[in-house]
Amino acid sequence: LVDTPVGPYFAMFLQESSSSMGGEVRNVIEEVEIEIIKSSLIKYWLEDFSQYVAKLGGDTAEIMGELLKVRADTNAINITLNSFGTPLNDPAMRSSDRKRLYPAVGHLYPSGTSMLTDVSNEEELGRVLALFPQYSSIWNVHAAGADKSIDDAFYERDVEALELAFEGQMHFGAFYAYVKLKEQEIRNLVWITECILQSQKDEIHKFVPVFSHHAPWRASAAKAR
Repeated sequence: LVDTPVGPYFAMFLQESSSSMGGEVRNVIEEVEIEIIKSSLIKYWLEDFSQYVAKLGGDTAEIMGELLKVRADTNAINITLNSFGTPLNDPAMRSSDRKRLYPAVGHLYPSGTSMLTDVSNEEELGRVLALFPQYSSIWNVHAAGADKSIDDAFYERDVEALELAFEGQMHFGAFYAYVKLKEQEIRNLVWITECILQSQKDEIHKFVPVFSHHAPWRASAAKAR
C-alpha cells in the first residue's frame, strides 16, 4: 500500500490509528471497518488536494478550491447521516472517531463540522444544515421523503458546479470536472440498465443529465428569465 499513489494517506491513517490501538498496525487493519478506513483516506486526500490547488493560485485555486470544499462538505454530511444507528453515533464515538473523519476544509469547516460532532439524529442534523443556505435546500429534499434521494440532490448540485467549471479559462479544474462528469455518465448508464433489467421502465428518467437543456438547474434558470 505504501508504494501506491494513496500510500502517504494510508501511512497517515495507520500512524494515527495504531497510536490509539496499542501500536500494532495489524490490529488496525483487522479491527477498523473498511468504511472508516475509506472515509479517513478521503479526508486526508481532500485536505492534501486543497492545499495543493491553493498553492497553484489563479483560477485553478478558485474553481478547484470551490469544488473540493463542496466535496468535503458532502462527505461530512454523509458521514454524519450514515452514522445514525451505528456505534459511531454513540456519544463517546461522536466526539472522537466520527469527528476525526470530518475534513478540515469546506464551507462547513470549522463551525459546521464542530456542530455536526454533537448531532445525534436527523432532526438535529437538519437544524445544523438550516444554518447553511447552500445545504438546507438539499436537506429539505431528504426530509420531505420525495422520490429524489439526498444522493440525487447532491449529484444534481455537483453536475451544475462541474459544468460551470468549463466556463472559466486557463485553469486545471476543467480536467477534474471532465472526469467527474464521466463518472456521472457511468452512474446514469448503470441506472438505465438496472431499470431495463428489472422492468422498471417508468423509473428510467430518474437520472442526472449531463450538459442537458433539461437539467434541473438550467430549467429553473430559464423560468427565472
